[in-house]
Amino acid sequence: MTAKDASRPAPPAPSPAGGGDSGAEAPGTPAVPAPDTPAVPAPGAERTHPAPVLSVRDLSVRFLLPGGRRIAAVSDASFDVAPGECLALIGESGCGKSVLASALLGLLPANARTAGHAHLGGLDLLTAGERTLARTVRGRRVGLVPQSPAAHLTPVRTIRSHIEETVAHLTGVRGRAARRTAAEQAAHRTEFPLDHLDRHPHELSGGLAQRAATALALVGDAPLLLADEPTTGLDRDLVDRTVDELRRHVDDGHALLMITHDLTAAERIADRVAVMYAGRIVELIDAARFFGTPGPRHPYSRGLLEALPERSFTPVPGLPPELGSLPEGCAFAPRCERATDACAALPPFEHTVACHHPVTATPADTPTAARTPEDTRA
Repeated sequence: MTAKDASRPAPPAPSPAGGGDSGAEAPGTPAVPAPDTPAVPAPGAERTHPAPVLSVRDLSVRFLLPGGRRIAAVSDASFDVAPGECLALIGESGCGKSVLASALLGLLPANARTAGHAHLGGLDLLTAGERTLARTVRGRRVGLVPQSPAAHLTPVRTIRSHIEETVAHLTGVRGRAARRTAAEQAAHRTEFPLDHLDRHPHELSGGLAQRAATALALVGDAPLLLADEPTTGLDRDLVDRTVDELRRHVDDGHALLMITHDLTAAERIADRVAVMYAGRIVELIDAARFFGTPGPRHPYSRGLLEALPERSFTPVPGLPPELGSLPEGCAFAPRCERATDACAALPPFEHTVACHHPVTATPADTPTAARTPEDTRA
């Protein structure tokens, strides 16, 4: 039994993401921008789908290093996250997932350069100034569960004071008793023990610090939540409870972009899955298709699933490339058993995958009633 509610409306159709012709729209689909959304519509979007809370197009991040070197941390990422939807962003460490999240909140270091667009309603997060981001975006419109929560907590203050200040700042609750009650309610949402509220960050385990950071992120009831490895340091039972609480937040109409290595947690919560490799999104697919039948189409995505203990427990061979020396073509080709000479060219993102030789669903893999035009065109 997962945390996802089967009765909620279906999420929007997957949008292309990644390089090449990633902005191309699905054939025969009209482009109708919704009010207060960017002029560039989500590829394949229909009138019945809600306007996305977050719409990212061709987002790239480069780090400038001494000697003229550049690190291509993120390249041409494109995706939407709709209200009531969780998009899980997965991939090996160092592929650019956390850099992408930092770019959305303006938290990159001074040597970073961004390109593309990331619209939160009518605001482009990539061009917004620090004053706008600090006063109207962070916490109020976008909540963040950071990857390293202890680094985001002030060491000389208790967890209670952290939460009470956040409650007062974001919700307007006044009065000591009211703030205290609200802080305890926030802690309860993430299973943070009330008898630990008066402890300082250094007195907490990694798992407790993670729960405290999640509680802080949920206080503002922001339309969009960015959760960067929100289950780190938690045992399996707490992972499930944390994911279920995040799913309830999504089912209340909020959008969630969850960055995770935990595919079991992603399966429990996600509506769609975006797979990132060497800074690029190489597959964007419904979670039911990714974890079930017919499965992912990119060989790397298949490799991630097969590395799970409950599957074949076989790791993806080789190592990811250095982001400072990426090949001209497919970055996964040196590790891929399906690679050919065609992979010397960068594969465009077509339908749901960026691959010259994607795995093709067959009639034996896909029930007739579940087949889609994507299967027919594959």
